[in-house]
Amino acid sequence: MGKASLFSQEDRQWMKHAMTLADAAEEEGEVPVGAVVVRDGEILGEGWNRTILNSDPAAHAEIVALREAGSRCGNYRLPGCTLYVTLEPCCMCAGAMIHARLERVVFGAIDPKTGAAGGVFQLLTDPRHNQVPVVEGGCLSKECGEQLRQFFRRRREKNA
Repeated sequence: MGKASLFSQEDRQWMKHAMTLADAAEEEGEVPVGAVVVRDGEILGEGWNRTILNSDPAAHAEIVALREAGSRCGNYRLPGCTLYVTLEPCCMCAGAMIHARLERVVFGAIDPKTGAAGGVFQLLTDPRHNQVPVVEGGCLSKECGEQLRQFFRRRREKNA
């Protein structure tokens, strides 16, 4: 059984939605990362990188999506929710996910530089936390990785 079979059709659908959100980030000149928070098939929050546009180092796609979901639910805790994100979360985002008490985190491409879900650090799955989400990486990993590679390739060509 291959890794791709770990993900349901619904997982792939939500990851494709996150990839569409990542496209919005690129249109704004941001690194194309998108995230969506879902519970019972309903979007509670979505976002894309907005660090440059907002002059906010914390405006990663995951944080934007978590803030919207928390505002919509009237609570910073989001039990029963899954967060889908196109790139493995960093330490900052992983910390926010833990505090949000997400049930599950699904990511696309591995981040070999700052990933906090196994790529570099194991922050999201550290058993010392009060609540540890289920973490599943590699959903549409080739597509998510290619989206990022193409962005950086275009950026390098533009700056050459």
